[in-house]
Amino acid sequence: MIAKPELIAEGIGLPEGPVWCEDGTLVVTAVAEGALYRIWPEEGRKQKFAETSGGPNAAAPADDGGFIVTQNGGIDFSEIPLPPDYLSFPPIENTPAFVSGGLQHVAPDGTVTRVLADMQASNDLVVGPDGTVYFTDPPSFPPPSTPQARVMARAPDGSVRVLADGLNYVNGIIRKPDGNLVVTEGHGLLRIGLDGRREWVCEDASGSDGVDGMSIDVDGRIYMAAVVGNGVRIIEDGQQVELLQLPGKGVSTNCCFGGPANRWLFVTNGWPGNVWVWKDLPTPGLPLFNWPVSL
Repeated sequence: MIAKPELIAEGIGLPEGPVWCEDGTLVVTAVAEGALYRIWPEEGRKQKFAETSGGPNAAAPADDGGFIVTQNGGIDFSEIPLPPDYLSFPPIENTPAFVSGGLQHVAPDGTVTRVLADMQASNDLVVGPDGTVYFTDPPSFPPPSTPQARVMARAPDGSVRVLADGLNYVNGIIRKPDGNLVVTEGHGLLRIGLDGRREWVCEDASGSDGVDGMSIDVDGRIYMAAVVGNGVRIIEDGQQVELLQLPGKGVSTNCCFGGPANRWLFVTNGWPGNVWVWKDLPTPGLPLFNWPVSL
C-alpha cells in the first residue's frame, strides 16, 4: 500500500513543472509569478531563485545543473475563472510581464537566457537521449475553435521542426521507454512517433476532470495529474488502474519522480498553490535525460 501524501510546500503562485535535482531538492515553476522555486522536501522550506517573466510552465534538468523551461508567454489569471466547486479558493492575483512563448534556459545561479522564441504558449517538455527537446505548443488558453496546437522538436544544433500539428489542445508530454512520445490531447492520451505518426492510447483518460502534466515509471505506466480530480491517475495499457488522491480540494497540474531510488512521486497543486509527495512507491520512475545546454 502506498503511504499517505506529505505536504512539502505552500504559498506558490500556481506551481507546475516539478524537477528532482541531484542535490536532494525539488525545483518547480510558478506560472503566476513568472519564477522558479527550489524546495527542500525534508525541511518544508522553499526559496525563489529565478525570475523568468511571462509564465514558466514546465522544466527539465540541464547538464550544467540548471534547467530548460517552457515559457507560455504569460497568463492573466483574473480572466480565467475557477471551477464552481473551487470558488472558496482565493483568486490568483498576478500582473503578468508578457513575453514571447518558447524555451528558456535557467542557469544554476538563476540567470535566464532565451533559447527559442516566437512559439504559441509552450507548455510541457521532455528531453531525448540525443539532447532533442520535445515540447507541446498549444495556443493560449482558452483554446480557439480551430485546432492550432502542435508538438515541436528542437535539436541540439538549434534547428526546430513541427512533429505534429492540427491538434486541439496538447498539454503534458512524456517519452516512453521505446522512444515514442505520449501527449495529452483533449481528455485523452495520444501516442506520437518520432516520424509524426499518431495513435490513441486512450481517448478519454479523465472524464470531465481534465488532463495535464505526466510522468512515467520504468515499466511504462503513466502517472497523470488529475486536475480537478485532485491527485494522480495511474494509467496502464490505456486504463486507469489507480488514483492517488490528495486530501481536500485542489487542482493538480503536474508530477515527477525523484527522491531515494527515484521512488518518490511529487505533485504540484496549482490551486491552492502547494506541493505534495508520496514516498516509497513500489516502482521507480524512468530516469530523465539532461538537456546539453545548446543555446
